[in-house]
This record gives sequence, C-alpha cells and structure tokens, in this order.
Amino acid sequence: MMFKLLTASVLLLPTTLFAAVGPEDFSVSYSFKLIPALIVLGTFVLYLLIGLLSRATSPSDYWVAGRGIGPIGNGAAIASDWMSAASFMGVAGLLYLRGWFGLGYILGWTGGYVLLLCLFAAPLRRFGKFTIAEFLGDRYDSHGVRLVTATVTIIIAVTYAVAQFKGMGLVCGWVFGIEYKHSVFFAAGITLVYLLFSGMTGVTRNQQLQYVILITAFAVPLWFLIRNAGGSGLFPPLEYGSILSGLMEGKVSPTAGGQLLGEELEGLRRLFLPWGSGGDIYSFLALVFTLMVGTAGLPHILVRFYTVQNESVARSSVVWGLLFIGLLYWASPVYAVIGRYWNPLGGQAVADMIILSAPEQAQLGPIFLGYLAAGALAAGISTVAALLMAAASAVAHDWYSTVLHPGCSEKEQLIIGRVFTVVVCIFVVVVALNPPALIAQIVAMAFAVAGATIFPALVLAIWDSGSNRYGALAGMIWGLSMTLVAMVGWMARIPLFAEGGLLSATSSALVITPLALLINIVVSRLTSDKVSEACLDHSDSILRRLHRLPERVSAARID
Repeated sequence: MMFKLLTASVLLLPTTLFAAVGPEDFSVSYSFKLIPALIVLGTFVLYLLIGLLSRATSPSDYWVAGRGIGPIGNGAAIASDWMSAASFMGVAGLLYLRGWFGLGYILGWTGGYVLLLCLFAAPLRRFGKFTIAEFLGDRYDSHGVRLVTATVTIIIAVTYAVAQFKGMGLVCGWVFGIEYKHSVFFAAGITLVYLLFSGMTGVTRNQQLQYVILITAFAVPLWFLIRNAGGSGLFPPLEYGSILSGLMEGKVSPTAGGQLLGEELEGLRRLFLPWGSGGDIYSFLALVFTLMVGTAGLPHILVRFYTVQNESVARSSVVWGLLFIGLLYWASPVYAVIGRYWNPLGGQAVADMIILSAPEQAQLGPIFLGYLAAGALAAGISTVAALLMAAASAVAHDWYSTVLHPGCSEKEQLIIGRVFTVVVCIFVVVVALNPPALIAQIVAMAFAVAGATIFPALVLAIWDSGSNRYGALAGMIWGLSMTLVAMVGWMARIPLFAEGGLLSATSSALVITPLALLINIVVSRLTSDKVSEACLDHSDSILRRLHRLPERVSAARID
C-alpha cells in the first residue's frame, strides 16, 4: 500500500506542478535596462572566468574541492549555498505578504544551524567521504539505504532548484526586458557552463565572491531607501520601526497616496499583528520545526563538511556561516516594511520582486538597481550550482560508481556526473517555467522532504547504535511517501495539505518526522536478530570513528 502511494505521488507530482499554476503575474517593469544589464553581465563574466581557472581534474576536486577550504571561506560558501533566491527575494516577499507570520521562516532557517552544529558537523567530517548517501549506506552497510538516500537527494535538489530558477528568471526578465521563460533558459546556461568546467572547486570559489556581492547588494541600498522614506539612514535594521509605526497609522509614500483610510488601513494593520494575515500557533510552530530539521537534513549543506580539513574547521565554518546568514536575515524585514511604504496594497504578484520594485519606486537609480539584481542572481546561481552538484553526485557517485558499476574509472565518474548535471538542470528548468507557489514556499517543501527523510536517518545513524538498515529504510520510505503526498495535496488544493492544514506541504515535518524517528527505532529493534555479525562489526567500526571511541560501541552503549 505504501509503495503504491509513493509511486502515485511520484508520477502525479510533475503533472500537478503544471496543473496547479495560477494566474501569477511575474512582471514588474519589462524593459531593457542598460546599466543594470552591464553590471549583471560583468558579474556573469567574472563567474565564468573563476570557473575556468578552477577547472576540476579529479573526482575529489569535482565533488569536495580537494578538501582544502578554510573555516571563513567555507562559512562564506555555506552562507552562499544557503542564501538562495528564497533568502534574498523570498523572505522579504513573505514578510511583505504575510507580515508577522513570515518571521517563522527566519526562525526556522537560522535555528537549523544550531542542530547542524550540535549533531552533525564534527561526526560527518570524521567520516570524511563524498556524499550523505555514502555515509548512510556505509553506516547501515546497505546499498538499499544508499540508493534511497540518493533518490531523496535528487528530489530535494530538483524541488529546491525550481524556486531558484523562478527567482533568477524574474530578475533576468526585469533586467533584460525578456520574457520569463527566456530568462530562465539564459540563467540556466550561465550556471551550467561554469559548473561543468570547474566542479566543486570553482563553485566554492565563486560562492565566496557571490556572498560578498549578494550581502553588499542587499544591505547598501537600504541606507538610501530608509532616507527616502524619512529615516536618517544610519543603521536601517534599527530604524524601520518608525516607518512601521507610521504604516499602522496609514502613513505611506506620497506616490501611493500619502494616507490610507478605512478598510485599506485596517487590512494593513492586521498584516503586522500576530495571526493577522491568517495562520495559528500550530501552523507557526509546524513551519519553524519543519524548516529547522529540514536545514539540518539538506544534502548540499551537509556535504560542505567534507570540503574542509578536519572537524574543528567544520564546527568553525558553521558558526561563520550562521553569522554571514544572520546579516542578511536581519535586514529582510526592512525591505518588507519599506515595500509596504512604497506599495501598501500589493499582493502576491509583486511579493517575490519587492526587493527590486521598492528601490525602483524609490528611484534609487540604475547603478543601485543593477547591483541589487546582480546580488539576487548571485544568490540564485550559487545555490543552484550546489544543488546540481548534490544531485549529480548522487547519480555518478552513489548510483553508478558504487552500486551499478563499482570498477569504473575516475574519468567515467566525471563524465557521468557532468552528463547528469545537464539532465537535472533541463528537468528543473522545464518545471520552473510554471512554478507552483511563491519562492519561499517551494523551498519550504524541499525542506519538509529533507526533514522527514535524511534528518531522522542521520540522527539515528550517528547517535543510536541500535538503529539498523531495516529501520532506516522504513523510516525514510515513510517520510518520503508522506511528504510527496502532502506536496501533491497542496497543488491539488486539498485543505488538509494546504497552508494552515494539519499536514501542510510547507510544514508537514512536525507530524511526519517524529513518526519517522519512531518507525526507525521500533523496526530496528524488531529486526535486530536479522542483522549479521559482519554487518554489526562494520557499523561498530564506523560509530567508533565518528565518536572517537577506543572500544566497541555495544560496550560503551550510546543507545
């Protein structure tokens, strides 16, 4: 029954993605903008040069950057991996659209890094291989676990990347004045070229540069936006409160009428009050929990711990990454409030573009707008590159070279990885032409999958010596099945899976993840007599390496 449910969900998902597309208007101002276009093209050329100069020649270079990245550099790469179009554009858009409820995204996404630091960073680096599927497959001594984990990695990468291409398509369309679908293909071409040549080494070096571009592009315009809205412009994250207070009294920009009254004023007030834009305490907590465990289960973030020299650098890079990420999230509410000041009655049609439309309406000038667009594209490209690398490594390393063709050469691995990078990118672009939801909502669905599958399997693989391959498979199949059903239900507009429902596709992990943990534990105990001594010895040796234990884990008893 469970297999049939999973199969139906996988088969229906692409169809529903297309069928669920609403009449969302992606345009803000379609016209060619010369100076912003030159700035964006200049950054593209820079990314390509860095990629070409960092050309990968071995699987180690291609998948884990030769394990030579330092803590600050890896922290910047983690932040750049993380600060996708969802963070750069989506969070400000959700705060603009949902007000107080949108804070759940910031709390969940940053809180997940605490779990990463406490539970996974050091043990994963001590293991020291290429992918998360490889770790789980070795820990449970099971090709089945490896294959399921690799499949989950691909599903997460595709779902997550759809949101990034939507953001990149919106920005390219705004800069170059081309249609949304053409701009998606354009951005995909740029990403593929430097990714195929450079692998993880070039991706990491580009991500360090892209972090600098995106954080400065995000922060610098705020000084001028605040000043144009009546603030002093000294420190925007501490100044927008007065503008928000003015909004609660109906004070908006002169170009928007200057003063809101009646139902329009009441609607704006409700937006910034708890539950004023809908939702309840359950929905809020479910969203925060899902994003936290999803963050700690994302394969393209976890693999970052394999690119550093040792576990100390792995821990430090998480702290640096969290600092870099916090700088952006601290400023996201400013864009939402400023956006309401300049465009107080906008809805979903402008939410994902509010970081560009607000400066445009504030008449900041083409240089600021061009640099802001370059920052948004840097955020999308850096994350898409990491996601495509994760999906390609799942196929080339975990499917092909380990299970299907164990004796293949390094050259074959690189060819398979590059071919599948192109295949995944094409599939993602096709789906991104008709995105099913807001950017941050699509990303939240990817987090729900990661939080209900990889997170519980990883927690028990590291911290429960009694967990075995049967429990891991049962827990992961349960989590994957239920999250895919929730995603299909969301797109089919079934209330149970819609926003605010008990199993909303964006926040289903609050129910599914604890059950996945319980299933793993119960099935493992019920099947303990089916595990061979050789398998137990193999798992024991890995656990001793993860925790630096001198004797058998069964004697030290982690469980």
